Amino acid sequence: MTHRSLRSRAAVLAVAAASMVVGGSLSVTAQSTAPGTSTVTRVGYVAPEKATDMGWNQQGAAGATEAAASVGAEVDIADEAGYGDVAPVLRQLQDDGANFIVAQASGYAETASQFAAESGIPVIVFDAPQLTAPGLVADVLTNAGPGAYLAGVLAATMSTTGTLGMVISADTPSWHKANGGFVAGAQSVNPDIKFLLAQTGQDAYGDADLGKLTTEQVIAGGADIVFGQGDGASFGMMQAVETATPPAGADKVWFIDVIGDKTSIDTKDVLLSSVLWNFGGTYTQAIADIDAGTFGTTGYVQDVSNGGISLLETDNITPEAMAAVETAKAAIAADPSIVPVTTTMDEVKALAGIS
Repeated sequence: MTHRSLRSRAAVLAVAAASMVVGGSLSVTAQSTAPGTSTVTRVGYVAPEKATDMGWNQQGAAGATEAAASVGAEVDIADEAGYGDVAPVLRQLQDDGANFIVAQASGYAETASQFAAESGIPVIVFDAPQLTAPGLVADVLTNAGPGAYLAGVLAATMSTTGTLGMVISADTPSWHKANGGFVAGAQSVNPDIKFLLAQTGQDAYGDADLGKLTTEQVIAGGADIVFGQGDGASFGMMQAVETATPPAGADKVWFIDVIGDKTSIDTKDVLLSSVLWNFGGTYTQAIADIDAGTFGTTGYVQDVSNGGISLLETDNITPEAMAAVETAKAAIAADPSIVPVTTTMDEVKALAGIS
C-alpha cells in the first residue's frame, strides 16, 4: 500500500468567483450551484505528491477547494498518495463522506474509474477520455500548447544565445503538448532558433536533484532560457538556473515554469514566467454538471481561451517581449491551428529539428 497523508480537512463556505471552462469542444462559462443546494457536500482530492509543490498537486488542491467553496461543501485533501495503487485512498475518502472525488494524476485513471463504477461516486480523471462514463467518470485534458506557445514567443524574443532548453520530468502527453507549443511559438519569432530537450528520469516528477542535474547539462549546452516541466522537480530546475554560469553570449539564464507561480520564492530573480494551470473553473463546472445530471456525458479541456491556462506576467519580461506575446495571443485567437498538437517526444523532436 502506498503512503497516504490526509493533510487537511476544512469546511469551506466562501463563494468562489465563476471562471471559464470548456466541456467537450465547446467553451462555456462555469455554472456554480447555489451554496447549500448542491448534492455534493464533501469533495475528496487525491494527489501523488505534496500539495505544497507550487505546481500540479498544489494547483489541483486549490481548484478542489475553490469548487467546494462554490457550493459550501467540505473538502478532504489527500496528498502524498504516491503513484502506486490509489484504491485504499479512494475508499478512505469514501468512508469519510466524499461524494465527489478528483483523482489528480493520469496514472490514477483506471483505478478511479473502477472505483466510481463500484461505489457510484463521480470522479474526475486525467488524460483518459475513453473512460468517460455518464454519471460516474469525466475526463480532463489540459491543452497547455497555446500557453506554451506564448512562452516560446517570450523566450525567443529574449534569448541572446539563440538556444532554448526544455526539461521534462516524465514522458507524458501533457509535457509534450506544452513543448510542441513552446517550439512553434519560438520558431514564429526566430525560425533558426535551436532547442535542447532533456528528460530527468522515468516519472521523476518530484526528484529535485535530477531536475537540477539535467537542467545544468542543458544550460552547459548553450541554453540561456529553460522551460522546465517537473512539479516538485522544478525546484531543482530553478535552482540550477539560479546557480548557473551563463553560456557564451548571455549574461543571465532565465527560467520559465509551468502550472504554478514561484514568484514568492524567486530570491535570485530568475523567474521569467510560468504557464499557469487553473483547475478551479473545471471542478466547479463538474459539480454543476453532477447537480444537473450531465456529469460524464462529456469531458473538460483547459486552455487559454477559457482561462484554464494563462501566462504569468513578471517584471522581468521586457516591453518588446510583452508586445510580441500580445501579438501572438491575437494570432492564436484568429487561428488556433498555428499551435501544433504534439503528444509524443518524437513529435516534439521532429518539430524542433532535434535528431
